[in-house]
Amino acid sequence: MTTLAVELHPQALNVRCTKETLFVELLDGRTITAPLVWFPRLAQASQEQLNNWELLGDGEGIHWSEIDEDLSVNGLLLGTH
Repeated sequence: MTTLAVELHPQALNVRCTKETLFVELLDGRTITAPLVWFPRLAQASQEQLNNWELLGDGEGIHWSEIDEDLSVNGLLLGTH
């Protein structure tokens, strides 16, 4: 029997935000979504600020410098907010 290996070190590849939702595409093909209301700084940010993100490390985290917000991919997968 063959099983898929679980990604133990998930890494973000791309980030996208709408007015209500955060989308994080992972290197392994999965997409994480979370409501922006979980993250007050993101929820209050303009679309321009939301689009101004950078990956931390090898994609383990996401940083929005203008609004001083950092999220970890592991935290998003665990549903923490």
